[in-house]
Amino acid sequence: MPTLLRSCFLWLSFLLAACLWSSAVQAGGTLRVLAWAGYADPDIVKTFEQRTGAKVEVSYIDTDEALWARISKNQAGDFDVFAVNTAELQRYIQTALVVPINLRAITNTQRQLPRFQALAKIPGIVHGEKVFAIPYTYAEMGLIYDRKQIKTPPTSLKALWDPRYQGKVLLYNGGSHSFSLAAQALGSTTPFALPTAQWEGAVEQLIALRRNALTFYTQLDDSVHWFQSRKAALLFANYGSQQFKQLQAAGLDVGYAIPKEGALAWLDCWVITRSAKNLALAEAWINYTLEDGPGKVLLDRQGLANTTAPSPYLRPEDKLIWLEPVENVERRNQLWNRIVSGDRASKVLAP
Repeated sequence: MPTLLRSCFLWLSFLLAACLWSSAVQAGGTLRVLAWAGYADPDIVKTFEQRTGAKVEVSYIDTDEALWARISKNQAGDFDVFAVNTAELQRYIQTALVVPINLRAITNTQRQLPRFQALAKIPGIVHGEKVFAIPYTYAEMGLIYDRKQIKTPPTSLKALWDPRYQGKVLLYNGGSHSFSLAAQALGSTTPFALPTAQWEGAVEQLIALRRNALTFYTQLDDSVHWFQSRKAALLFANYGSQQFKQLQAAGLDVGYAIPKEGALAWLDCWVITRSAKNLALAEAWINYTLEDGPGKVLLDRQGLANTTAPSPYLRPEDKLIWLEPVENVERRNQLWNRIVSGDRASKVLAP
């Protein structure tokens, strides 16, 4: 009997080894990743390569438009997997540049927080009962304030319009987010879809906000530099906790608050392109990034929350409003540029 058991054990061991070897062979090859800085650091990539025997080629982008240009250039033929926020994701789905994801292959989704497992409740991820993206990291657009100038944490977005901070508010230079912000301040429950009757009010609101502006930023590093050098009192944090971490690292005494109206929030997800050469390897990459190691790197190095552990920057009662495509990007940007240039409401709204 012991001999028989030993034989069975050896046979099972052989089968297991064969399966593992087969998996390693299938996972070999090259994985082409397009990501934002901090999403695929060299040490994270190295661990994945050692596990799979694959080679990972990482390319980086710094704007949504740059991402679109890289993916759409050759019908997604240059990359296998990339990271994109849920609002931007829609045009990749509509143009069939990405494919549905097999959730059974991404077992680490079971490690995600409940809000990120409920994919159907996140706008834009599920289409026709098919899942097109796996949440990876996110940031809420909260309010960062100088504790020396603002003693009590702001509780509302309306703090951005407070006359006490005239000339001391640092704002993000973007039409889409700015009009959503104005809609929130006006009490709208649909900040991404402004009805015709609300455009004039939103423009007036943003003109009033312009009067409080110290200046406008687009890049994270610029916001940190200007907050420090120009002694800003309040910052609308398009990059959220990432900005907060960098400002702290710069030695500034800052606080971070989520407004009672809720914070606009972007959610970056991994998606797989229609031209992925090794689907199993792309799935393995997504699954790997949901482990503790990559998630800790996001938090420690970037100040970004991951989807498997509670964010240290949020309270349970804080409300996040995931970004969605807006009703008219071109119009929002056109009107916003007129507002920033100093035009009156009548001129801003002119055809």
